[in-house]
Amino acid sequence: MKRPAYHALQVLTGLMLVSGVVRFGVVATSAVAAEGNLPEMGLPASATDGCAPASDAVLAALRAREDRLVQREGAMADRMRALEVVEARVQNQLVALDRAQSDLAATMAQASTAASNDLATLTAVYQEMKPEEAAAIFTAMDPVFAAGFMAMMRPQTSAAILARLDPAQAYGISAIIAGRNTGAPTN
Repeated sequence: MKRPAYHALQVLTGLMLVSGVVRFGVVATSAVAAEGNLPEMGLPASATDGCAPASDAVLAALRAREDRLVQREGAMADRMRALEVVEARVQNQLVALDRAQSDLAATMAQASTAASNDLATLTAVYQEMKPEEAAAIFTAMDPVFAAGFMAMMRPQTSAAILARLDPAQAYGISAIIAGRNTGAPTN
């Protein structure tokens, strides 16, 4: 914001200098003409006839340029205010987005913890059941789902339940448990 104001001051200073030189020339020419020394300088009297209108035209052009500069400064100030408003809105939206993201992460963590707690509770229930009763439930389960519970149980309890399942089903659950981490990186 300092830059446009600095340039405007330079332009205005230049305009004032040009105006001063033009005025000095007009005053000096009129003073010389008033003393009657123009013919002595070898200048014809008609040489001063066009000076006043020319200086008025230059002055009018300088004023018009100054008016355009003032209008541009006003337009730039309006744009800066509009940009500040937009920037404030974007900052507020970023803060709201960060807050929403934090809330979502907390909700996801809470849901994950709740799901883990539910699975741990259900696993504990299956471990406390008699192996025959648990085997009847595991027979009805999807093998991948059953393998998840078996992997979380104590080995003795899992062995007792697997021993009471159909051999093909017990083998399928065992294969799923054994293959769970085969794709995991070893480094």
